[in-house]
Amino acid sequence: MTQMDDAKKGIITEEMKAVAQAENVSEEFIRKSVAQGTIAIPSNINRDNAKAVGIGAGLRTKVNATIGTSTDICDFDLEEEKAKVAMANHADTLMELSVGGDLDEIRQRILKVSDLPVGSVPIYQAAVETIREKGSAIYMEEESMFKAIEKQAKDGVDFMAIHCSVNRETLKRLKRQGREGGLVSRGGAFVSAWMVENEIENPLYKNYDYILEIAKEHDFVMSMANAMRAGAIADSTDRAGVQELIILGELVDKAREAGVQTIVEGPGHIPLNEISANVTLQKKLCRGAPFYMLGPIVTDIGAGYDHIVSSIGAAASAGAGADFICYVTPAEHLALPYPNDVKEGVIATRIGAYVGDMAKGIHNGEKDLVMANARKKLNWEAQYEASLCPAEARKKRDERPPEDPDTCTMCGNYCAVKIVNEWLDNAEVDVFD
Repeated sequence: MTQMDDAKKGIITEEMKAVAQAENVSEEFIRKSVAQGTIAIPSNINRDNAKAVGIGAGLRTKVNATIGTSTDICDFDLEEEKAKVAMANHADTLMELSVGGDLDEIRQRILKVSDLPVGSVPIYQAAVETIREKGSAIYMEEESMFKAIEKQAKDGVDFMAIHCSVNRETLKRLKRQGREGGLVSRGGAFVSAWMVENEIENPLYKNYDYILEIAKEHDFVMSMANAMRAGAIADSTDRAGVQELIILGELVDKAREAGVQTIVEGPGHIPLNEISANVTLQKKLCRGAPFYMLGPIVTDIGAGYDHIVSSIGAAASAGAGADFICYVTPAEHLALPYPNDVKEGVIATRIGAYVGDMAKGIHNGEKDLVMANARKKLNWEAQYEASLCPAEARKKRDERPPEDPDTCTMCGNYCAVKIVNEWLDNAEVDVFD
């Protein structure tokens, strides 16, 4: 039985109870939403060391952190450190995306060290191992694609990005229209190149029912990969991307019929003014499935500061109704992230998600009110406590200590709050008499 099967039968699982408590909503709301497919709980039956996390409508927007080796930098200890940094800075999930070294070993190490749900992209393993053996991903055997999914499911991966929505029609539309930035999804590139070279329909699309059987057996969430996502602002919301979204909607329907949970991945590079339309389109075509936005990047020229660019995109996306945001680090487009890049990316994306959640009414700025009151009282300890990153806030002020402990070195003796507290709020007469 899967989480969705149980929910449809009226059964409230321990995972549903944990999500309800964490989100301060009713257990029945979670059950109904899981049954309908508007909330997903990534929780592989082969794994027991991860907390239950709910992703979907009516819940706090969740933040995903990606880690993983590359062909240039392959340090398993570094990836473990990055996973721990992501957890320490309150990411909600991890994705292990390694393409260098022993892919089974690094995945199993991350699954062991993480107390968060862990995701993966199994086509990476199928392609990389084929490249190592035969020289190119175009020589992948169809069976190797499914074996990678099954192997990772048995290891305990909680959600998997499956590139099942790339089909012949999608590629025709991509080819006919052309693109300024090309195709930037690594998994999408592997599958597309394989299809073109072998002149065969995508096995992950053609044999989708078989993938659902594997997902149902292990109860992992299908993260419906967005292979046609734009990698340039000029290519956003184009025909290839919309075509793929139509296919994704149909595949989501099939998954729900099979009792398999899904989330749907969304665009990468997209201008701010198109975000709301994209969220609406996805929610409509995919019948309210949780929407997983990749970033998004709202301008192409922020290299070195793309975590800030994507924080803006995250705020707009969450505010428009997106449910899950994949972080972007300062190293995006430039290099493999290091631990501090992971930290900066998680924090920036959490800020964006928080701002978006306020816009869509998940919270009403209660924490902001606590901070406002603490600032008015010049209560620095309370300000640190109310901060998203208390240690960083304390460190910043302590590095530049003020002469007057009530103030900070920005205003010093001319602190507006202190002046108002002393001369206006304590005035004994009505100044407007």
